[in-house]
Amino acid sequence: MITSIFRHFVLLFLVHLFSLQFLSLQASDFSSHSTNLTLTCWKIEKNALLKFKEGLKDPSGRLSSWVGDYCCAWHGIGCHPQTGHVTELDLRNPYGNQFLTRDPTAFELSSLQGEINPSLLGLKYLKYLDLSSNNFEQTPIPNFIGSFTHLHYLNLSYASFSGLVPPHLGNLSNLKYLDLSTNTILMGGTFQHIWVSDLNWISSLSLLKYLNLGEIDLSSTSTNWLQILNMLPSLVELHLPYCNLRNLPPSLSVLNFSSIKIINLHGNDITSSLPNWLFNISTLVKLRLSDNEIWGSLTNIDAWKNNPCNLQVLVLSRNRIMTGEIVKLVESLSKYCNNSLEELDLSYNDFDGQIPPSLGNLKNMKYLSLHQNSFSGPFPVSMGNLSSLKGLSIFSNKFNGRIPETIGKLKDLTYLYLDDNNWGGVISKIHFFHLKNLKYFWLSSNVGENPLIFDVGDSWVPPFSLKAISIVNCKMDLKFPVWLQTQKELSYIHLIKVGISNLLPDWFWKLTPKIKDLSLRNNKLGGNLPNSLIFATNSYIDLSLNLFEGPIPSFSGVIALCLRQNLLSGSIPTNFNLELFYLDLSENRLNGSIPCSINKLESLEVLSLEKNQLSGKIPSWKKLRRLGLLDLSNNNLSGTIPTSLCAQSLLFHVKLDNNNLHGKLSSLRNCTSLVELSVVNNQFSGSIPRWIGESLPWLQILQLRGNMFRGKIPTNFCLLSKLHVLDLGLNTLSGLIPPCLGNLSSLHCLVNHSSDRYCDGYGFILYHYWDDHNMEFFVKGKWLDFTDILDLLNLIDLSSNNLEGEIPEEIMKLSALGTLNLSHNRLTGNIPKKIGDLQQLETLDLSVNHLSGQIPAIMSSMTLLNHLNLSHNDLSGPIPSANQFQTFNDPSIFEGNPKLCGAPLPNSCSTHKTDTGKDRDENWLEMLWFYIGVVYGFVVGFWAVCGTLVIKRSWRHAYFQFIEEMKDRIYVFVAVRVPRL
Repeated sequence: MITSIFRHFVLLFLVHLFSLQFLSLQASDFSSHSTNLTLTCWKIEKNALLKFKEGLKDPSGRLSSWVGDYCCAWHGIGCHPQTGHVTELDLRNPYGNQFLTRDPTAFELSSLQGEINPSLLGLKYLKYLDLSSNNFEQTPIPNFIGSFTHLHYLNLSYASFSGLVPPHLGNLSNLKYLDLSTNTILMGGTFQHIWVSDLNWISSLSLLKYLNLGEIDLSSTSTNWLQILNMLPSLVELHLPYCNLRNLPPSLSVLNFSSIKIINLHGNDITSSLPNWLFNISTLVKLRLSDNEIWGSLTNIDAWKNNPCNLQVLVLSRNRIMTGEIVKLVESLSKYCNNSLEELDLSYNDFDGQIPPSLGNLKNMKYLSLHQNSFSGPFPVSMGNLSSLKGLSIFSNKFNGRIPETIGKLKDLTYLYLDDNNWGGVISKIHFFHLKNLKYFWLSSNVGENPLIFDVGDSWVPPFSLKAISIVNCKMDLKFPVWLQTQKELSYIHLIKVGISNLLPDWFWKLTPKIKDLSLRNNKLGGNLPNSLIFATNSYIDLSLNLFEGPIPSFSGVIALCLRQNLLSGSIPTNFNLELFYLDLSENRLNGSIPCSINKLESLEVLSLEKNQLSGKIPSWKKLRRLGLLDLSNNNLSGTIPTSLCAQSLLFHVKLDNNNLHGKLSSLRNCTSLVELSVVNNQFSGSIPRWIGESLPWLQILQLRGNMFRGKIPTNFCLLSKLHVLDLGLNTLSGLIPPCLGNLSSLHCLVNHSSDRYCDGYGFILYHYWDDHNMEFFVKGKWLDFTDILDLLNLIDLSSNNLEGEIPEEIMKLSALGTLNLSHNRLTGNIPKKIGDLQQLETLDLSVNHLSGQIPAIMSSMTLLNHLNLSHNDLSGPIPSANQFQTFNDPSIFEGNPKLCGAPLPNSCSTHKTDTGKDRDENWLEMLWFYIGVVYGFVVGFWAVCGTLVIKRSWRHAYFQFIEEMKDRIYVFVAVRVPRL
């Protein structure tokens, strides 16, 4: 007994001793991430990590801790607490992805770069791998990642991969989280393409709960993507935004989405209708189908009556859902989803009609977005029942009537956007009674005669503290609203066209240090501005279209300043913020020269000084590397255009009209980005440069009118494929009209040129600029302003020159041409018979030329033609009387053509039958007999005199003797008279 016990004890001792020896051997090869172990890491895993590090660039030193033997303590490494094996590799960029980061410089510095070394295969126990938001320089996702069979979590999002997603990822059978989402456009404008050719490998990931393939091209899988993903029973979240899916299958034979809660198919240009199966998923909580082309009705909404509705978020914005469906949708939602729905976004669709009162049944609604539709009628009073509502956005509709006072009950409301509707009546303090949480308020009305009245009284103390307010085109009190001085958090104030006048109160200027965006445009505010104004850093200020007087003060912190159309005087200041990128001082009374200090504004993108009294020369601006738009028109500037103006070649809009500038345009040769060039009414001379057609491929508008250009029109103008406005009138050009002008492709079809006009990086700036500014064009015999339809204006004006020859038939190919002015030249020949092909032509002026022949009858089919001038030519025959010509009742249109007949001219065509073949034959015979008579008379007269002298010798001698005597007399007369003189 004792012996057996002793043996058993010895055996246990040996086993324990062996275990300790085994553990001591293992301890030399691994370490633990746990706090209760001090073991070193496995050597093979440490070496794998160090080799991986060697293939990376680490600008910020994020991997600087990767030294020593304790790799489990390295940055981004996690180890199993018992075995010490590396199970986690988390090297995500701490500054988020490239488009959402608040610090782009720090993000770029913290991005790991290079390639992923296959040495990572040494991490055989890896369960968690996150390399997101780094820069792997458009290399493909490595195939070997599919060998990490223990992976539960894989995140390679926004890491600048490109190429084919390896189907080897289908080997990751334990994967629960997969994020491969990317950005197609990288910082700097670089494009990358990452795609999936076959999705079948995903069906092997049966444990997958989260899948995000955002912006990966799935177009090759568009026919079966849904059937494959439907085989993932554990899937909870599905994110496939911008994947080029195009098609949303209408049905599924078996619905296997038993766990799914979130479906995001945003931005796929899906062109199908809403399928039934979407509303049969009882687990669905969030559905995002925005930014597609989904069409049709919403008849499938009633599917919820057979399934419980747990939907909290429904986003259908930016689609083409059929009009008139709003009642059906709201009724269904209020009936089946009234206890769950928290967010409804139907913005940017084709909905119309009235919002039903049942909207008020959605009592858990927190965010309601109905903007950019065509909803009409009054907004329902029942909205006051939406007690949980935090955000209401219904701008840009056709709502009318009074704004319901029940809005004042929504105590949780933080933003309220009511602008761009047809509101009437009065909005008072009752509308804001309980809105203590309101932070953002937008209001405007499109009613012109009886605008919405904003009347809250002088003594009103609001219950809220706003951060931003915008009231546009409403009627407020003449005095600046006193209650604004209680709003201490305001950083955004827009009070545009609200009728306020007089002086701005002193207390207002105390608010400005916090204001980042201020617009008091289009009111009647006057008086002098304070000498010095301080605003928040990087602020936008617009005080245009008012009556402010005196000198321009200093604006501290301002990077965009618009003081257009005031009564400001004096010289242009020299102390603008050096970060200023937008400066508009146009239409004031400024004088003196343009200060050279503007050259210090290296961020300046827009400079408009038009319609002032500025004089002197245009300064040299070598440092304005970002200047894109320059308008110095309507001043008294002189001299030449400085060569430094185009040193950086970013300038795309130059307007120098109505000055005293001279010389040649060679200074603009390097402005290769020019879209608009206008130097009307100056003293530029010489030939029109050929380089305009060669060096300015983006040119859309070219106005050289009213200068002293001479010579021929360069034929390489025909290379300007984007040109849609060409005005060379009032010069001394000669030669023929180039037939190749018919090749101007931008005039072959109606297009909106704005996408080219707003160059990259300048879209917002130009939108603001063109919102206020007009461009003048010589149309219909007078100067007209164009703004809203400038991008649709198609014009050729070659008037008041010395052009000759015929009107080229090729110009009749310009079917989108709206204005053609060839008047006051020396053109000959007939009006081209194919002129009827110019069906978009509204203005045609061929007056004061030498055109002949008849007016083509086909011109009566030009139904848009409303301004015509054919006067002072040599046209003949009847004036067409059908269709459009019935509206041309002014005789001056046709005067100066004595051979024309018919209305509106007084001479009738009843005695003119020039159109019949008989008349033409009779005229031909008359002319034949006339020429025969002339020839016969010449022959008879010649031989009657000369023949007599030949035949009669005495007559011949007498004739030549007479000639000799006359010669002698003339000689004597000259010899006597000349010496006396």
